[in-house]
Amino acid sequence: MAAFLLRHRKVSTLGVSGILKADKLEPCRLHVALRLGALAGACNLSREYSTSYDNRANKFDFLDLTCPHAWYPVARRKNRKIFLHVGPTNSGKTYQALKQLESSPSGVYCGPLRLLAWEVAKRLNKAKVPCDLITGQEREEVDGAKHKAVTVEMADVTSSYSCAVVDEIQMLGCTTRGFSFTRALLGISADELHLCGDPAAVPLIQEILKPTGDDVHVQFYERLSPLVPSQKSLGSFKNIQTGDCVVTFSRREIYKLKGQIERGGKHLCSVVYGSLPPETRTRQATMFNDASSEFDVLVASDAIGMGLNLNISRIIFSTMKKFDGVEMRDLTISEVKQIAGRAGRYGSDFPVGEVTCLHADDLPLLHSSLKSPSPILECAGLFPTFDLIFMYSRLHPKKGLYRIMEHFLENAKLSENYFIADCEEMLNVAAVVDELPISLHDKYLFIISPVDMRDEISSQGLTQFAQNYAQKGIVRLKEIFTPGTLQVPKTESALKELESIHKVLDLYVWLSFRLEDSFPDRELAASQKAICGLLIEEFLERFGWQKQPKRRKLPSRVNSGFLLSKETRQCVK
Repeated sequence: MAAFLLRHRKVSTLGVSGILKADKLEPCRLHVALRLGALAGACNLSREYSTSYDNRANKFDFLDLTCPHAWYPVARRKNRKIFLHVGPTNSGKTYQALKQLESSPSGVYCGPLRLLAWEVAKRLNKAKVPCDLITGQEREEVDGAKHKAVTVEMADVTSSYSCAVVDEIQMLGCTTRGFSFTRALLGISADELHLCGDPAAVPLIQEILKPTGDDVHVQFYERLSPLVPSQKSLGSFKNIQTGDCVVTFSRREIYKLKGQIERGGKHLCSVVYGSLPPETRTRQATMFNDASSEFDVLVASDAIGMGLNLNISRIIFSTMKKFDGVEMRDLTISEVKQIAGRAGRYGSDFPVGEVTCLHADDLPLLHSSLKSPSPILECAGLFPTFDLIFMYSRLHPKKGLYRIMEHFLENAKLSENYFIADCEEMLNVAAVVDELPISLHDKYLFIISPVDMRDEISSQGLTQFAQNYAQKGIVRLKEIFTPGTLQVPKTESALKELESIHKVLDLYVWLSFRLEDSFPDRELAASQKAICGLLIEEFLERFGWQKQPKRRKLPSRVNSGFLLSKETRQCVK
């Protein structure tokens, strides 16, 4: 995997390294690099006003977001055929869409996760259909490729394709990432656009596409293998069986349950949760899927809901409640169905999927959720493009980016089919970079970067990157990390810190693809990411039951590692 991370090359179709250079940047060209779409009419206005601002700017309402379909002129020039493939998990809907992609002369797959983009690129290349891989942190070009597998934020809305596939399209209703799916839906220029997801998204998509004149077809799918809700709860972990997946919703609880199961002496557990590095999640899933592996039980969060092919016999909800960042609440119907549907994958060793709960009190909610249709989506996410933010800033030249965004988002005009994405994370970053002497487009780049500001080490890493970039114009990794020793974690808190360091390295790689000359240590960051992943896996194999499976040799201490410097830790308090 380390070699995989290092096999990146420039992607000429995006040209990101040549775009984000200086204040002479044309905002229209910035859309490709910043992943947020082309706005033709506004681009022309931006070029007009960027050098000679006058009162004419006041005649254009930059707060009017009621017609986002007009932001994508390349797609509007094409008479697109839209195919909605909708149905439950494990119904073959994405498989059918990918068959169309594979047989098309050119195309793009847009997925919600890097894991899905990796999987599709691997599938197409194996089928002798050359396919590039493009995510925020990886670039892999294949000679002669006319197909791409990308994360949805990286979708290119300036190119044309014969066929495009957008997976998990119901995520356009996601409060944080929905705008990227809306952008793909409205902006991808393809003769055929195949949308895969939950039937709950169909009415909203049909309504959103009315102004485009696109030809929309809907195909419904049924589940390929039965899913049987149990009438009895698990009751005790003594009843755990090979192929079971226990679902819970905090990393602390994941390790607690893993320990309880393994202390029974009959099973070893793989784990999957969101803050694990994607590569580690994949390898944990591979161990669980391998019938010859001793890791025959999975303990996971709702991260298993998409992105991994798992040979699960039975889903066991340890709880039917989760903390969503604001409050502890019951799982939604959609969440229950997405997770439960992972049992009994078609073609696996378990042709019939089962689902139950650890506690009998939770069974009524499980059964009612599985019987109920998912609530119809009412709105799709939007987020202002850089062009709009740039032009709006011309009306308020004395305000910083934080105040500009805050005022823009509070006063934006929307149609009833859209909502403004939750921008709390972006505003938190804007507050950090606002006082730095860097251009507006560089500040905008930092606010859309994949940083978790709730994670102390991650937020400190972004702060140090931004400060060094502002002060020196170049950010060397060794100035941010202290040469020292990365170790196999011995406690859960040490594991959490290593996961955070991985996030910081991941952020450096992301920035290096957009500010290539200023973040020159991409290969070093990628190699350190790979070491972090290996050390995390070593911890996962050692944690829990004392019977040790065979594992690759890895020294417990790896020289040439890096830890965040004390100065970096003190940057954000």
